[in-house]
Amino acid sequence: MKILNITVQKEDGDVRVDRWVKRQNPNITQGIVQKLCRTGQIRVNGKRVQTSTHLTSGDNVRLPMVEIDQQLAKQPKSIDPKLAKEIKDWIIYQDNDLFVLNKPSGIAVQGGSNVTKHIDGLLEALQGESKYRPSLVHRLDKDTSGLLLIARHPASAAKLAAAFRSRDMKKIYWAITTRRPSPLSGRIDLPLLKVEYQNGSHIEPADAKNKEAQRAVTEYEVKDFAARKLALVELYPLTGRMHQLRVHCAAMKAPILGDKKYNEEMPFMEGFSQKLHLHARQLDMPHPAGGRLIIEASLPTHMKETFEQLGFVIPSEKKAIRTKK
Repeated sequence: MKILNITVQKEDGDVRVDRWVKRQNPNITQGIVQKLCRTGQIRVNGKRVQTSTHLTSGDNVRLPMVEIDQQLAKQPKSIDPKLAKEIKDWIIYQDNDLFVLNKPSGIAVQGGSNVTKHIDGLLEALQGESKYRPSLVHRLDKDTSGLLLIARHPASAAKLAAAFRSRDMKKIYWAITTRRPSPLSGRIDLPLLKVEYQNGSHIEPADAKNKEAQRAVTEYEVKDFAARKLALVELYPLTGRMHQLRVHCAAMKAPILGDKKYNEEMPFMEGFSQKLHLHARQLDMPHPAGGRLIIEASLPTHMKETFEQLGFVIPSEKKAIRTKK
């Protein structure tokens, strides 16, 4: 049996032994890792460890490379070259720690029933020579366009995920609503609850006393409007609940144009695209390597067309600013 001695890199992050071992040998099972630890064949800095022991940068791991039955081994997944080119075309920023995509409306972030094409299934195309498969750190609805972060290695993923859970990640979304919100700026503090129906599920406003409801908070400001109807609204989610912005807009009687799920009052408006007019426009975030990254994503075609129809100013294509502080 071949024995490797590997030094843990800072890109590995703060990780358990079993998870780290599986990154080195993706076909190994949890049972085999447990046996190797129990019998002392896996050692860290010369000492026995448990599968739950956490590794840090600089640790030396003695790792037996167990041969796996090839019939049971996972076969590497091939990606259609056209799809691989597609996801690369969506990249608007990249460095050693992350990719930022401008996700088009209509493509899912993850797979599900009857979903064959999704971002998560294309991430191998961004791996290159790295030993780490890029990973998702947050989600966007299938029909929402805009900024989507992809971590290039586990340490980056952990830091980005922590940033999303904190107030240090500032998110701005743009929406075209089919009514002008009143007042023109404010704060929506409305708990949400997922309700299952026979033909699917909905996210609905809930009583704060409901123990199953999740608190959801959105701040907003109307940036422009046409007559008393359609408006350009800037949305600042302070929490990250499923369909939060769509339900909150509907709750203040200003549902989003093209939202066939929650725009019950005006599901269709003649002369406008029926795609969802919700775009993840800007992120102002702590960078995993230090400092901050401020990045903006240009509007999708259907929203640009609506801006032109309404006489709204179309912003610059994109912006990416990396600061050291």
